[in-house]
Amino acid sequence: MTALKEFPNEVVTRSLVRYVKVPGMSGEAALITLDNGHDHKKPSSFGPGGLASLDAALDEVFARTPKVRFIAVTGKPFIFLVGADITGMPLIETREDAHAIARFGHDVFARLKDSDIPTFAFVNGAVMGGGLELALHCHYRTLSQSAGAIALPECFIGLAPTWGGTQLLPNLIGADKAVKVIIENALNQNKMLRPAEAQGLGISDVLLEPADFLEESLAWAAKVADGEITVERPEIDRGEAWDAALARGKAVADMKLRGAAPAPYIALDLMAKAKTVSFEEGTALEDDALATLLTSPELKASLYAFDLVQKRAKRPVGVPDKSLARTVGKVGVVGAGLMASQLAWLFVRRLEVPVVMTDLDAERVERGVAYVHGEIDKQLGKGRISADKAARYKALVSGSVDKSVFADADFVIEAVFEELDLKKRIFAELEGIVSEDCVLATNTSSLSVSAMAEDLTHPQRVVGFHFFNPVAVLPLLEVVRAKQTDDATVATAFAVCKTLKKNGVLVADAPAFVVNRLLTRFLGEIFACVDEGTDIETADHAVDELGLPMTPFMLLQLVGPAVARHVAGTLHQAFPDRYGVSENLDRLVEAGKSSVYVWDASGKPSVDPDVPQIMRFGDSPSTPEQIRDRALTALADEVRRMLDEGVVAGREDIDLCMILGAGWPFHLGGITPYLDRTGVAEKVTGRRFAG
Repeated sequence: MTALKEFPNEVVTRSLVRYVKVPGMSGEAALITLDNGHDHKKPSSFGPGGLASLDAALDEVFARTPKVRFIAVTGKPFIFLVGADITGMPLIETREDAHAIARFGHDVFARLKDSDIPTFAFVNGAVMGGGLELALHCHYRTLSQSAGAIALPECFIGLAPTWGGTQLLPNLIGADKAVKVIIENALNQNKMLRPAEAQGLGISDVLLEPADFLEESLAWAAKVADGEITVERPEIDRGEAWDAALARGKAVADMKLRGAAPAPYIALDLMAKAKTVSFEEGTALEDDALATLLTSPELKASLYAFDLVQKRAKRPVGVPDKSLARTVGKVGVVGAGLMASQLAWLFVRRLEVPVVMTDLDAERVERGVAYVHGEIDKQLGKGRISADKAARYKALVSGSVDKSVFADADFVIEAVFEELDLKKRIFAELEGIVSEDCVLATNTSSLSVSAMAEDLTHPQRVVGFHFFNPVAVLPLLEVVRAKQTDDATVATAFAVCKTLKKNGVLVADAPAFVVNRLLTRFLGEIFACVDEGTDIETADHAVDELGLPMTPFMLLQLVGPAVARHVAGTLHQAFPDRYGVSENLDRLVEAGKSSVYVWDASGKPSVDPDVPQIMRFGDSPSTPEQIRDRALTALADEVRRMLDEGVVAGREDIDLCMILGAGWPFHLGGITPYLDRTGVAEKVTGRRFAG
């Protein structure tokens, strides 16, 4: 058996063995509980020490005389096992070390698969990655209806399920379903399975109520061991359907990453092998694959990104003490359009306090309130909230054309058109209505928060609260501290942000803040290449190797040409040497075009035939390499300027903003690790961003 020393700071998950009698079954069962000694806030995971503990536990169980009737593995409350110890991965620097940890996991887990004693996984809680792979090695699986997260998320962070997942899962549930779990869900922002979904896919053999999950699992396992229950599993199609499933998986990976990161393609290759090779041959291939991926630059960037999301996002830098935060018992929303309505629904749902919306006329207000009611009804229809809660939410939201309804509000946010004078007038009007302690927040995407507050009697209570669309999906909130904003206001903003379950990043009041400033510079360079004569599709796909969530012109469609033009105008006014406003972008807006593309019946895009008639092109086209270099050079330059200006506390916040607000992939690490490892940062700015 391979032996590895523990990671220096590994929180070892111990495998605790006890022997239990099950009513009606002769003999004993061995119950192994995985427990890292911490509460559920520190999920159990496996590093070398954890694997060694399970190995020793199995030694004990297999040596017991007389033999136990069955072996079951379960977890501590709320957690089964969430996979490999990700905190130890940066310590693996050589291919030999990576191969050793891969083989050790396979050797230990295979003891459950190869056992002549029936083995069971009692999946009582969250199970991800190597935890699910451990469960797949067992002969049978029970699953609690309260299991909070079920996934093989490896491809999301630049790995593949290589502790048996690519070999076992397709042969258990079929290749197409396995592609959904391993490729599709992982690349769809790490989507988790619900217990009923996992049961429907065939991952578990039985779904049980959480209240007496362990007792019911033991009773069910005893009946299986005694032959009273025979578990039937579907026959797996290993013909053309298998190949078609893998082709679909490649199409998903291409759409999401355009070949920019190796992990999903390696996973698909391993799943292809699972169709024909033995389990031993397949896991040997997994060992080699994991050794490659664990030492890849994409994984290092992914681990950096993962650390940002798990730690820095939860402990934002520079935030005043939370004791300064004021209580928010009522929220006002100025505006009742789509963005304002999304905000109203979010505040109602998360804060569960009265939320009142205002707009210019009753019809707009009614539409806004109706939108919130519609969202509540959707949640009720999906069974996510009860009828009582739905009624309570609806009672909390109201609307008016008179801003005097904000008199007793503690937090008022405006979400109206991006026009500075309009926002200043709104705040001036609000100041005559609300209390002195009421926070006045703006959802502006690019305008100066300081300028909005400069004429107020109490400018210190104005703060930027910039959400990203769609509000329900993107977790970032840029909390903008204006020149006048005081600590109590910032602390209150972050307290609200936390209750909203958003990740706040403190940013200075600089034009377009972080995400929009970088995306506008990036998109501006691409658009300039088109203006100069580059074909639209050539320019749009020049940066495919980054594996961004969408191409630049798809991003333009999502943002909307009119909004993009407005932000570009704001930045042009602030930095005319670096930001231009394309006349072609003006022409698109004036023509009412929402995109440069049209789609056929199959969903395939092509350049809108009207666009060449609308736009004007130069005669100096660029190559894809020139476009990519130009766009990356611009990003490196702008990031350095933002850091020098103190827009954020550090480059980590820029990366975090791009990950959480723009969906930039983990394998880039946001952006600065990519600019460092490709040499762009040093070439453009004279030094790396890290170190």
